[in-house]
Amino acid sequence: MTSTEAQIVYALAWFSFGLGHSLLAGSRARDRLAPALGPYYRIAYNGFAGLHLAAVWLAGNWLLGGAAPFALPEAARAGLYGLSVLGLVILLLASRDYDLGRFAGTTQIRNHRRGIDEPEDEPLHTGGFHAWVRHPLYAGVYLLVWGNAQDPFGLATAIWASAYLMVGTKFEERRLLKLYGEAYRDYRARVPAIIPWRGKAL
Repeated sequence: MTSTEAQIVYALAWFSFGLGHSLLAGSRARDRLAPALGPYYRIAYNGFAGLHLAAVWLAGNWLLGGAAPFALPEAARAGLYGLSVLGLVILLLASRDYDLGRFAGTTQIRNHRRGIDEPEDEPLHTGGFHAWVRHPLYAGVYLLVWGNAQDPFGLATAIWASAYLMVGTKFEERRLLKLYGEAYRDYRARVPAIIPWRGKAL
């Protein structure tokens, strides 16, 4: 397989992940699957997405992982490593703004066993990192993947992951606007999506 063919196959693998993830996150799939899976819907959704993403990464590593790193100056390589570390730090710190149990799906299972009926979605977050950007987790992922774009596999991963995030952000914005209504519309008008060019907007 040529390098071009390997890139195409890897791109198609990312497309399959983006399509599958977007379809399963949609209201139609959720309305059909949630009654059957009950409180296990969220954890099953996350599990499938995690396995699918791992399969895409392993395929890319098999197809492109043997290539030599780019010949970069040491300063540029150090800067990229710094980007990846910054992205990881943002991911870890921004995740504290979420109910990770609810995000993962374990809270739903625990509440079901206790007979507690709570909404699936969290309240709208506007504090912490969300006062700077609407999608801090996405911002962290952007920095992480581009910081690791130091060889053909890393560069291809950064390109296709970024493409997925750009499309995924559009779907997420629609979902959040539908979920939170005017509160999110006002929040979106004041706070940028990914790049905190307004500083602390809230």
